[in-house]
Amino acid sequence: MKYFIAAASLLLSGCLGYQIGPVKPSVLKDVHDISVPVFTNRTLLPRIEVLVTGTVIKQLQQDGTFRIVEGDNADATLKAEIVEVTRNPARSLRENVLATIEYNLAMHVRYTLVGRSGAVLMGPADVIGNTSFFVGTDVTTDERQALPLAAEELAQHLVTQLSEGW
Repeated sequence: MKYFIAAASLLLSGCLGYQIGPVKPSVLKDVHDISVPVFTNRTLLPRIEVLVTGTVIKQLQQDGTFRIVEGDNADATLKAEIVEVTRNPARSLRENVLATIEYNLAMHVRYTLVGRSGAVLMGPADVIGNTSFFVGTDVTTDERQALPLAAEELAQHLVTQLSEGW
């Protein structure tokens, strides 16, 4: 019997530092509801702000640390702007080094989390989402199809910074 008690105490002592549920940064301990207005678009790509904002909202809902609510009911508001979207060549044809067949796409967003009182709770901080895409006949169409993938990675990084503090 004493071996059982010793074994049980050893097994349970390893879990003393764990916490069940979300582990938010201490500055956000009182924030439960977040408002996410449509991001500001500083790029030349039309209608990208709705795509990125929607992707961030979906990621916040999937994470579950914060609830998404309308502006006046929120404990904090996520204000963000899409700073730039860049496309850089990654791979060229063997026969023609001037012809690119693969590009790297990077999306850069700057955000600030503002409390109900107007005080800045987190940020300003930057988040980048990356993806790559191959070129068929139309580079612009292929880039447009790759944007949701970059937005998804960006949203994962942004939500991780909010919910875990890094």
